[in-house]
Order: sequence, then C-alpha cells, then structure tokens
Amino acid sequence: MNNPVVKLAGLTRSFEQGGVRIDVLRGVDLEIQPGEIVALLGPSGSGKSTMLQAVGLLEGGFGGSIAIGGVDASQLPSDGRTELRRSKMGFIYQFHHLLPDFNAQENVVLPQLVSGVARADADERAISLLTSLGLSHRLTHRPSQLSGGEQQRVAVARALANEPQLVLADEPTGNLDEATADKVFEEFLSLVRGQGSAALVATHNERLAARMDRVVRLHEGVLG
Repeated sequence: MNNPVVKLAGLTRSFEQGGVRIDVLRGVDLEIQPGEIVALLGPSGSGKSTMLQAVGLLEGGFGGSIAIGGVDASQLPSDGRTELRRSKMGFIYQFHHLLPDFNAQENVVLPQLVSGVARADADERAISLLTSLGLSHRLTHRPSQLSGGEQQRVAVARALANEPQLVLADEPTGNLDEATADKVFEEFLSLVRGQGSAALVATHNERLAARMDRVVRLHEGVLG
C-alpha cells in the first residue's frame, strides 16, 4: 500500500498576542492519499492558512508530526525541508505572486529550471500547460498585461510545472468573480487529476468544496 502523500499527527500551533496565548491548531490529524483532492473548509480566521503553512513546511513553531511522502519533515534540517518543498510540492495562493518582469511562459519555466529541467523541456512543458489553460495566445505577455483570471491560470500552471506529488492551494480563486472562479477552478481540478497529484485546497466556498473528493472542516483548532 502506498504511503499517504500527507500524514499529520497531533499538529499544534500557538501564538502569543498581547501576553495572551492563542491556540490556532489544537491537535490536527489528517491523511491525504495519492491523487486525492481534499477541501479544507473553515471561516476566515479559523487557521486554514496556518495549517497550509505547516503542511508546506513554510515556517517552524509547530508541534506534532508532519510526514510528506513518507518522510518525517520534523527530522529534516532546513535545507532538507527546502528540498522536500521543491521536489514534492506546488503552491497556489489567492494572489498570483507571479514575477512581474517575466512573461507567462517564463514564469512557468523558471521553477523547472531550478529543479534541473533542461530549458527546451521546460519550455515545452510550460507551453503545454498554458495551452491547456487557454493561454496559448498569451505566452509572451507579462502579468501586468493579463486579466485576473489569466494571471491565476499562469499561477496554476507554475504550481503544476514540476508535476508535484502535492498541490497546496489557499483560496486559489478568492480574488476572481464567480464565473471566472468557476472556470479557473474547473481547469485546476482537471489538470491536477490528469497528472495524478494530491491536493489540499483551503476555501470557505461550499460550492467549490463539493467538487473535490473529500471535505474536512477546521473548527476551533481541530478537524471535524
């Protein structure tokens, strides 16, 4: 049997604010299987982004254990966690975070080059992904020349460029109007399923969550 792509056990996170301890995560347990797309539901301020930061190994201060692809990240040094992020994960945020001085194709090529992919192969992969997202005519446009929906499509392509085992998405269509959000999200799901990646998608949108394989809800620091 395959290892879960993600296995969280007793995950905790607390902050000090004004001398008061705030427990954001109180012992989260979660497993995500290969190819499974999971919606993480919860209202604003419930800790969804904090949980994604934990799974993405983006900051420290967490208690409990986080295993990615069978590797216990808590036992890794900083450079080991960085390599695990680069080799196993793709990230999509509510704001696209594209590099403004590079065009759409270059934004999708760059993470592949960092991972050691040959330039010709990286260009081919970028063109294929962007074309599948309806952007074949926008390859040489910079982010400032793209609409919000187009920018987020490029961000989706960038996140999937290295065919990650796990995609982490934090309100990936939150900045888009409803019609555009529906279309971009449908394209996102199609691409993720097509390449067999697992995904954890934080959202407060019940309608989008219903399209995924499973829904978990974060409430008062635990999953229900």
